Amino acid sequence: MTWTDERVEQLKKLWAEGLSASRIAAELGGVTRNAVIGKVHRLGLSGRVKTSTTPQQRPRRNARPNGPQRPASGPVTIGATALKVDPAPRPEPKAEPAPVEELVIPISERATILTLTDSTCKWPIGDPGTADFHFCGRRSDPGIPYCQHHARIAYQPVSDRRREKRAAG
Repeated sequence: MTWTDERVEQLKKLWAEGLSASRIAAELGGVTRNAVIGKVHRLGLSGRVKTSTTPQQRPRRNARPNGPQRPASGPVTIGATALKVDPAPRPEPKAEPAPVEELVIPISERATILTLTDSTCKWPIGDPGTADFHFCGRRSDPGIPYCQHHARIAYQPVSDRRREKRAAG
């Protein structure tokens, strides 16, 4: 299909009337919607007549002029409240961690990196850069790298950690 002068004039006329590209393609016959859009673009036809189907702005309604007024503060949830936001979170009582006394390990029970085994506590004590650095070396339960005392420090319940994180944040 070639664009003849008559078809181009008909295209300009239909475009000026505000017909859609699909409708113009159907009127012309033998041409696609995209071909019509391309030709309109190449011809530089941009000023289209606005159709009367453009939506007009509707006046805004006042929200419940005589109905009950909701409080403006905080989010309001309607329906399922499984994920409802509590507008005023209650402060949780701060649980102080149980004081942990420092374990005094006799020199004879202290372990070095060379003396550690599967059944000794691997809790590091001191600064690794000093000569006084050592490991706890006390007996540990199978599958746990620390003695009971150091395991209480290392393994805290998840709820305690979450509570501390919320209190800090």
